[in-house]
Amino acid sequence: MKTLASISLLIVSATILILSCSNDVELKPEDKPIEKPVEKIYDETGCLYTSYKGLVMAGYQGWFTAEGDGADRGWHHYEKNGKFEPGMNTIDFWPDVSEYTKTYKTAFKYADGKDAFVYSPYDAESVDLHFKWMKQYGLDGVFMQRFVSEIKSTKGRQHFNKVLENAIKAANKYQRAICVMYDLSGCSPTDLQILINDWNELQTTFALFDNVKNPTYLRHNKKPLLVIWGVGFSDGRKYSTADVQAMVKTLKGPEKKVSVMLGVPYYWRTLQKDTENNPALHELIKSADIIMPWAVGRYNSGSYAATASATLSGDFSWCKSNNIHYVPLIFPGFSWGNLKNDFNIYNQIPRNKGEFFWQQVAGAKMSGAESLYLAMFDEIDEGTALFKCQKEGNLPLNGAGRFVGIEPELDTDYYLWLAGKATEWIHGAGNFSQNKPVR
Repeated sequence: MKTLASISLLIVSATILILSCSNDVELKPEDKPIEKPVEKIYDETGCLYTSYKGLVMAGYQGWFTAEGDGADRGWHHYEKNGKFEPGMNTIDFWPDVSEYTKTYKTAFKYADGKDAFVYSPYDAESVDLHFKWMKQYGLDGVFMQRFVSEIKSTKGRQHFNKVLENAIKAANKYQRAICVMYDLSGCSPTDLQILINDWNELQTTFALFDNVKNPTYLRHNKKPLLVIWGVGFSDGRKYSTADVQAMVKTLKGPEKKVSVMLGVPYYWRTLQKDTENNPALHELIKSADIIMPWAVGRYNSGSYAATASATLSGDFSWCKSNNIHYVPLIFPGFSWGNLKNDFNIYNQIPRNKGEFFWQQVAGAKMSGAESLYLAMFDEIDEGTALFKCQKEGNLPLNGAGRFVGIEPELDTDYYLWLAGKATEWIHGAGNFSQNKPVR
């Protein structure tokens, strides 16, 4: 039992940490959270987010750049074949940039002749705005993506370091959880060492685990969390499950100094469909702390009930037996007509005014989910973005193609609001059900 003196010391220390980490947290009246935020409590080490359990977090791509933003990458992830103009682009949704302080003029125009603008996460102001939205709508935080295929190059690494720097500053300012997630897509076996080197470099460059400088870096099982996405898929990847197993062993080290979350295929348990038929995947998963199966594109509103009923309960049971935390993925819809240059697949999985999103939230929660992964905060290439996007009827012209918008009956922030409601439910609010909440 702690003595009164030690308890008093802890209280004073926690108070100092909170005050020292709250610079710029005071918001103007118009920026006050839309919903009452859950009280944040620091542990005795000064860490604010000590477990993924009880949290709802989104993936944050952060890979867009604009001509003239300083990244020297041109219209990266906006463009197609070096061009970002009508008929030549990869995004299906257009961001609503009405609140951004820095935007970039494009070759696109609206029907009335006005120019269309986009943003760049290379700008700290834009990332700050995104984290302000997270606080306003109640989302706990985000996983910062690092694509190994991109950080191999100097410009790519500089870009993602700048975006991470912007995000760390904003996460501290708005007290949002933040965590690094590596995407292995496009990797060769030798590229896995690049990930190891990069991870070691990040810890030093950004003092990731310094609880005073970065109290919002996510922990799990009392250790900093690291996420590796892209394990066990049956799509012909060059690296093997054994390669990843060896890498995880190296990353954890003999002291098991980090917790690891794996992004795995949706049918990981049965080793079917999107999953390689390799029992070694199960052994790799048992060496991790958390798994998040990739559900994007695996079902739509019509097939979700049957798919989930055959999947979720078995997945939860397997993970409970093996002491693995299971995190279901939720996505609002899907569209990649411009990315795939196929104008017949716009709005491939419709959002249905949020009904599809909430159907998944309810299915996960009622199956026992204690955490959620939302895909994605800012993914406009594949149409899963939750942040503010333009509505149907107010979109730029796109030559022979088009863009997909938020349903005209909804506000541009509707999916942020709905994500906030999902977070409330996971946090323990009892006034939710299978019926989508009414705004």
